[in-house]
Amino acid sequence: MLICGLILVGIAVAASGARIDVPGYVGNQACGGCHQSELNAWRGSHHDLAMTEPTEQTMLGDFDNAEFTAHGVDSTFFRRDDGWYVRTDGPDGTRQEYRIAYTFGWYPLQQYLIEFPGGKLQSLGLAWDSRAREDGGQHWFHLYPDEADMQAGHPLHWTSRDQTWNYQCAECHSTKLDKGYDLATDTYATTWAEIDVACEACHGPGARHIEQAKAAVDDADAWSADKGLVLSLSDHDGGIWSLDADSGLPRRSVTRTNHTQTEACARCHSRRGQILADYEHGKPLGNSHQLALLTQGLYQPDGQIQDEVYVHGSFLQSRMYDAGVTCSDCHDPHSLKLKADGDGVCAQCHPAARYAAETHHQHQPGSQGASCVGCHMPQSLYMVNDARADHSMRIPRPDLSVKIGTDNACNQCHPDRSVQWAMDNLTAWYGDTRTRQPHYGEVLYAGRQGTLDAAMRLARLIADPEQPGIVRASALDLLRGYADPEHLALVTQQLADANPLVRQAALRWLQLTDPATRYQQAMPLLDDPLRTVRLEAAYTLAPLMRLDLPDADRQRLGKALEAYRDAQLVTAERPESHLNMGILAMQQGKLPLARKDYLTALRLDPGFVPAYANLADLYRAFGADMEAEQTLMDGLKVAPDNADLHHALGLLHVRAKRLDEAIAELSQAMRLAPDNSRYAYVYALALNETGKVEAALEVLADSYKRRPADRDTLIALVTMNRDAGKLTDAQSYARALRIRYPKDPNTAALTRALLDVD
Repeated sequence: MLICGLILVGIAVAASGARIDVPGYVGNQACGGCHQSELNAWRGSHHDLAMTEPTEQTMLGDFDNAEFTAHGVDSTFFRRDDGWYVRTDGPDGTRQEYRIAYTFGWYPLQQYLIEFPGGKLQSLGLAWDSRAREDGGQHWFHLYPDEADMQAGHPLHWTSRDQTWNYQCAECHSTKLDKGYDLATDTYATTWAEIDVACEACHGPGARHIEQAKAAVDDADAWSADKGLVLSLSDHDGGIWSLDADSGLPRRSVTRTNHTQTEACARCHSRRGQILADYEHGKPLGNSHQLALLTQGLYQPDGQIQDEVYVHGSFLQSRMYDAGVTCSDCHDPHSLKLKADGDGVCAQCHPAARYAAETHHQHQPGSQGASCVGCHMPQSLYMVNDARADHSMRIPRPDLSVKIGTDNACNQCHPDRSVQWAMDNLTAWYGDTRTRQPHYGEVLYAGRQGTLDAAMRLARLIADPEQPGIVRASALDLLRGYADPEHLALVTQQLADANPLVRQAALRWLQLTDPATRYQQAMPLLDDPLRTVRLEAAYTLAPLMRLDLPDADRQRLGKALEAYRDAQLVTAERPESHLNMGILAMQQGKLPLARKDYLTALRLDPGFVPAYANLADLYRAFGADMEAEQTLMDGLKVAPDNADLHHALGLLHVRAKRLDEAIAELSQAMRLAPDNSRYAYVYALALNETGKVEAALEVLADSYKRRPADRDTLIALVTMNRDAGKLTDAQSYARALRIRYPKDPNTAALTRALLDVD
């Protein structure tokens, strides 16, 4: 175990990271003066060991001239008098020696940080497996063993921007961290109050709390609420302080009126983006961070974890969250250990006499299948050896595996068995009530796949207040792909929803509407209580700055747009932030500013493809087609297989009447992104324009099979078949169009002419 005092010394040892005295922050030794038991529990925890200076006690890896080969690179780990070193491939691909600046994490793996010029700390791609000390199972391993071409220049190579600790990791591994990033020089001067995740990382600065505690020795009135005790230190249980009538000492009662504690943990235990540099303790997550929704690539269609999402998004889907259960009901907030061994955690609320019985779990007692976690919180490995439990705490649904291809706990334990076997057993044990019960995963899957009934099902899911907010917000985002005027009434209702994720998603849908609708519906949300919602409202309303707004509204919106840019600059080292600012500037008609933002994105990362596409579009708006073409060609030099760039270049050729070149580029885009119905549609139009009608129809028909609800594809299939004299096919597609868009005035005349005939 690491000796806590080693951390508390806090000597500045590297230009890239240093402890400084921060006003209001007192350090965990000061907290231990009154809260010794909590401090003792914290010592040796994963929070305590989140980041440390290298010492004999903290370095777990084998640095006794150990050798390891991965991705064709031989690496050696060794000692010198002045520290621990690794010899491995650097940013230019050659082997170099690097001194270990810090350890990073503890169990089941430990990573190592290396200092680079400009204050950057890079996370080494080789990690130490710290499990199984007893049987000698520890070893070096590569964090991306299956990734192809992991040479220098790859986005996941340890020397890349994506592996820079100051941005990717720092906020959640140290206390009161200030990145100190300078955009002009692309450098950091990062500091912290404490190197690890200490008391004040969760509770906030403690100086005022200590002052009040000292004053209370002589003056009990110092504890009264009007002196600000509750505001001085975040109490993440939603506690209320009062004086005990008998002892005269402060006493805290816990309420379940909010999710303050859960959101405090979610600051780090979630997939999210930072939008506020100076975190305000005790405030909702949406005040400082943007939470990721159940998007493809992060979550399976039914909301199970897919990528590493750090549990909060899963927990929001659970009945436990809805019932007011908090993180500390299961985990000790200081030691981070479970409150009880094994199923004892669940038995705090769920009686063991019922749920530990074989009649419930249907497995041999003591087996994995007999445990609560085994069935209801299946684990997935991330970072090669780190098992993360799905915190949605769901009942296994092998029927969904059949319907939508999601995982299920039964077959994760029994991979040699079929899904049908799992379904048959569950039905035999519990009947078919569960498998017949609808699940929002089926609707989100339909939305992702573009089925004919997807829009109708998404709308019903969005309107169901019993569904988790993160689910309804995810459905709203999917509904954007099925833009229909009849959805406006539903969407505007969600602007007043209690869940901020839903309000944000409704604002994003409004970006499909006309300026008058945006003005009427989105302007009030510039005053929303949560920063994430206010920023989304500003982005939605940005194009209105080009119109004649009332002075008061123009000033309000102008301030909100400044706040949006400030939020992006919190992560100014990322090209994505400058892309977002460039798009915002384009919407306001500020083309020179947009160009500057796009060029900044490319300065930070010359391989950032979206900036090439948007910069080319900007040049097109200027009427500078030659510059637009050159920009796209530059992008294709660094990303020759990028479908977006090929598509944009094809459109540029179409505008220049260079149809043969256009068709070649549009064809390449469709080949590289076959599921993108827009690319197929545009390619088919170009083919049709050159008289290749049959080829165009073939492209559209294949795209229709992939996305049967795409309106443009359906309209093109109806009109092209009609014009080619293929009335039977035209009528068939017209029926599908009417089913999917029964109230769309833009398609009514087309379908009526083909179907409503004598």
